[in-house]
Amino acid sequence: MGNKIVPTSVRLGVNKTWESVWFAKKKDFGKALMSDIMVRKEIEKVLNPAGLDHINLYKSGTKLDIEVFVARPGVAIGRGGSGIDDLQKHLKKLTKCEVDLRIKEVKKPDISARIIARSIADGIERRQPSKLLIAAAKEKAMLSGAKGIKILVSGRINNASQARSQKDVAGPVPAQTLKANIDYAEETAATSDAGLFGVKVWVYKEADKLEESNN
Repeated sequence: MGNKIVPTSVRLGVNKTWESVWFAKKKDFGKALMSDIMVRKEIEKVLNPAGLDHINLYKSGTKLDIEVFVARPGVAIGRGGSGIDDLQKHLKKLTKCEVDLRIKEVKKPDISARIIARSIADGIERRQPSKLLIAAAKEKAMLSGAKGIKILVSGRINNASQARSQKDVAGPVPAQTLKANIDYAEETAATSDAGLFGVKVWVYKEADKLEESNN
């Protein structure tokens, strides 16, 4: 029986890079890791409505540089930059570090696996039919330049008595080819009547700069 792995993890150094860059002594590693996770959760809590794609953390000593990539920067920044200022102050208080928080725009949100997965999960929570959500996301992704996409939704679809999976695929998604630029994300949708739904998205994209420089 095969083991399932996160597609992005096996591509680190091939066409993916680490989203956290920091160093810690062995005795301090656990504390540094928990701090990293805490910062990410706080950012996700505030910026998910802005279409959060990914977060890059760079820490050196007591200086913490954070890059947040979102689909809607205006929502993240807030009126007059108040949203970012408040979040930056909050993170500074939590980490006891000098925090530099920067918002960057995702150029093609319709081929971001995380944004697609979150959008479908939000739709399921609003009681929208998962089949229509999957079809709409698939069509947008292919029109926006994705080479291929696979979407899997699992749960009590249409309030069925037993959980089942609903899958749709367009184009190739070569998950076993390490040089293939596969973006992957998974999200959870919570409903009051049908329980939890799992949403997984794989997007096959054009080669990025890291992959091109390695060839």
